[in-house]
This record gives sequence, structure tokens and C-alpha cells, in this order.
Amino acid sequence: MSNNTSSIVSKVWSFCNPLRDVGVGYGDYLEQLTYLLFLKMADEYSNPPHNRKLNIPKTYNWESLTNKKGAELELHYATLLRELSTAKGILGQIFTKSQNKIQDPAMLAKVIDMIDSEQWLVMGDNVKGVIYEGLLEKNAEDVKSGAGQYFTPRPLIRAMVECIQPQPMKTIADPSCGTGGFFLAAYDYLVTHNKLDKEQNKFIKLQTFFGNEIVASARRLALMNMFLHNIGDIDSDNFISPADALIAASPITYDYVLANPPFGKKSSQTFTNDEGEQEKDDLTYNRQDFWATTSNKQLNFVQHIRTMLKTTGMAAVVVPDNVLFEGGAGETVRKKLLETTDLHTILRLPTGIFYAQGVKANVIFFDNKPASKNPWTKEIWVYDYRTNIHHTLKKNPLKLDDLRDFITCYNPTNRHKRKETFNAETNPEGRWRKFTYDEIIARDKTSLDITWLKDKSLADLDNLPDPDVLANDIIENLEAGLESFREIMATLNTK
Repeated sequence: MSNNTSSIVSKVWSFCNPLRDVGVGYGDYLEQLTYLLFLKMADEYSNPPHNRKLNIPKTYNWESLTNKKGAELELHYATLLRELSTAKGILGQIFTKSQNKIQDPAMLAKVIDMIDSEQWLVMGDNVKGVIYEGLLEKNAEDVKSGAGQYFTPRPLIRAMVECIQPQPMKTIADPSCGTGGFFLAAYDYLVTHNKLDKEQNKFIKLQTFFGNEIVASARRLALMNMFLHNIGDIDSDNFISPADALIAASPITYDYVLANPPFGKKSSQTFTNDEGEQEKDDLTYNRQDFWATTSNKQLNFVQHIRTMLKTTGMAAVVVPDNVLFEGGAGETVRKKLLETTDLHTILRLPTGIFYAQGVKANVIFFDNKPASKNPWTKEIWVYDYRTNIHHTLKKNPLKLDDLRDFITCYNPTNRHKRKETFNAETNPEGRWRKFTYDEIIARDKTSLDITWLKDKSLADLDNLPDPDVLANDIIENLEAGLESFREIMATLNTK
């Protein structure tokens, strides 16, 4: 982040503490910024040299906000939000269900003046995007807001994109896109690794990205984030659907799917029984194109993502450990995935990299294939970046350089010429190891939860990590254990 960009992020974020003092949280502030930034940029587009005709009524444009103060400003802003929420296209989507959360007119005026003092269009797409991403990350750091669940670590996203290497004139989807992190990383890769012609630029802008996001606030942030990167158009159709992706099969298939589907508890709905008592019922998706019917949201997303791919499509998906070892539906899904796709790579992730504590996750990479009598997966390569790896969000956050060795081992340019770093005799500590299809099938429940490295902290008391890292590991393990118990109890209570 450049000094200028960093200073603008600091400037925009400097209002946070005073706003929190009057009851406006991080998420609410970011949401108000989304509305105001959009209006300011739309205003800049409507003026020279752009002179674009935009569908924003003059009564409710940016200028209408800058010449009002006090109670008049507060009332006008609330009316503006309500009226623009009924507009068509991206305009209406960004302002859907919008409300004024800055009730102090003086603070609202200060935020408007701060945004008005910058020329946002001349910054360049990347600068605007970085500023907004910086704000999203700051918001995700606020544990109480719960925003971290929509925020995948950017170094991990970039590593996944570098492995997939998306190409121009191809489609990219994310069925749970959150604030649009995967789209933006793919966009950055496409524009920095290719000399794009006019047709390719237009395709990226309007025809490359497709997503779903059921949480209105996250979807709003995604749309704005994309708009700031010059993806989509103010008058274009919405490319991020508010519908639940799991409800039905995707009407079209895609070249790439990059995703971090939501973790956590199984979805359920509450209803009143004949006795007038409240009961919960796990939500299941009765999809004919699914291999297994289950209330496990992560397994459903894996199945759905496979159906979203073209026969030549590629996927990189973040999944929790249970997807790799759970029996029943989990085993069915894994076996079918091995048979119908080439599930060629698993990256085991360390704890301490997500804002939600206790998360043990992996990235699975698979290529879709046409129907065949024989399993498509011949071998699975596993990179263990978990054992003896210690990250914390503040003191030792995950960086792209930390995953550089994995990307090298993955060998994106020709993954069929990979070389193991593990050797039972010469390098038993090697993190990159190959397993054959037969070895995997022979494992209990076809488990893909594979580890071979020894935990040094268990074997050598002199080799313990720093106390804060050790404490964090203990918290992570306790959180993971508690979550497992909660799922067991939830299952027992529904029987």
C-alpha cells in the first residue's frame, strides 16, 4: 500500500472512534461509506471529461447532500436512501434495504465533506480498490461485528488464483462470494499477466464474474468493491445474485470456481409444532444432481460447485476438516469427487489465519471431467502447511511469501511435472507428498485428512513455540472442540 493510499485509508477510518462513541459500529460505518462513495463517484462520472448520463435523480444526487446541514441533511439523507433503493440495476442493488445509521447530523456532514474533498476517479482502479479493501479488512478485524466470516485472508486467495491461473475470455464464479475477494484477486491476475485488447477488457468488465451472496450487507460491499475496480457498470445487470446458490442447479456452467463457502453450524429453520412448541429442523437440499442428501452445508457446497463447472472447468475451494474425514454423506461425496473429477491437490492450512477462531481448513483443487467408467483421479498431492506452522492475526499474519513454496510445488504451468519434497529416508520432514488413488480408497471412510509430519512441540519440550502462539493454539483447539460438541448436541436434539 502506497503512502498516499495508506493516508486516505487512515483519513477515511479516522471517523470510526467518534462514530462508535455515538453508537455507529464498524460495519454500519462501512455501509454508509458504500452509499456515499458510490454517489460521489457517480457525480464525478456525470461531469467532464466523462459526461455520462446516469439514472440518479437530481433530487437525490451527491450535490443534493453537500449543500445541506443539520436536521435538514439527516432527513434528506434518509429520504435519499429510501428512494434510491427502488432504482434498477447496480444502483438499486447497492441501496437495497439501506438505512441511515449516522444519526448525528454534524458527524454525517463531516463524513460527506471528507469524501467530497477527494477526487476518487482519478486515483485509478487499483488505488480505489486497495482503499476499500483496506477498510474491509479493518472491519473484518472487529471480532464483535462478525464481519470476519465474510473475509478470506487475501494472501490465501492470491495463492489460490496463482495456482489456477485464470485466462482471459473465460468465466469465473463464486457461489458464496462475500465481499468479492476472489473476484478481485482474479481480476488483478488477469490484468497484470496479460496484455488485454479491447474485447478482452469488455469481457472482464461485463461477462467474466458471477456470484451469489445471501447476506445483503456483504453483497452490497461486494458490488461496491467490484464497481471501484471498474468491474460491472452502473447501468449493467446485477452479476451477484441474492439467491441461495444451493437451492437449484446453476443455469449455466463456468470455467473456474473459486470459493470459500460458509463454515459453522448447519442451517436450520424454526417452526411451531401441533402442540405449539418451537422445533428446529435441519435444512436439506433435495437436489437430483447431488450425490448425497445432507444438512452439512459444506458438503452441499462441494457438490454444488462440481455441478457449476464446465467439463473442462477448474475449482479451488476452501473447506473445513470435516469435509475430508466425515463419514456417511461425506464419504459418498469424496468417493464421487475422486471418480468424476481429477482431485489432484490438497493444501492443509494452519490455524490462526482466519478471523473466526478454531477453524481448521484446507484448500482442495479439482478439475471437472466428462463421464467415464474409470475414476479420473489417479493421484493426490498433499502439501502440509499446518504441522509445526504457527500464525497469529496480529503478530505473525499469513503472507503470500509463506505460501510461495506451495505455489512452486503446485507447479501451475505444468502440474504433471511435480516432484515430491518428502522422502521417507532422506527428507521425512518434506511437506509435499503424493498419494495414489488406491492408497486413498484403502483408507478408512476414504479419508483425505492426511498427515505424516511429527508435531515437534509434542516430541521436544525445548522446541515449544512462543507463549502467545502456544496460548493461541490452545484457544484454537478448544474452540474447534467446542464447535464439534455443539454439532453433536444439535444432532442429538433433532432426533
